Amino acid sequence: MSTVKVLPLLEPEAVAPCCPPLTERPLTADEAERSAVMFKALGDPVRLRLFSLVASHEGGEACVCDISDVGVSQPTVSHHLKKLKEAGLLSSERRGTWVYYRVEPSVLAAMGQLLTRAGAA
Repeated sequence: MSTVKVLPLLEPEAVAPCCPPLTERPLTADEAERSAVMFKALGDPVRLRLFSLVASHEGGEACVCDISDVGVSQPTVSHHLKKLKEAGLLSSERRGTWVYYRVEPSVLAAMGQLLTRAGAA
């Protein structure tokens, strides 16, 4: 008799972009705050590089062991990854001793929509 239990897969919830394109209408105070947090986190070159490494990594996720060579110490890499997570740009999952990071597609879509000209598709 097997003790293996099959669990259903959960589909990730579609997250609506945070804001309309900048050319569509002025942002509300809340929309501007949410957008500023994302862009402030990416305003540091090391964070932008880490974000790019995760986003472009094969399979859409990267082990911290694969992205830590960005010219700063490991504690500094951890600090920057934490800031990217706090800004909602990355999510993570611990697997054994390693942590894997991923950029949710909805985050890239939201950032892209914000900077897209209204009416352009």
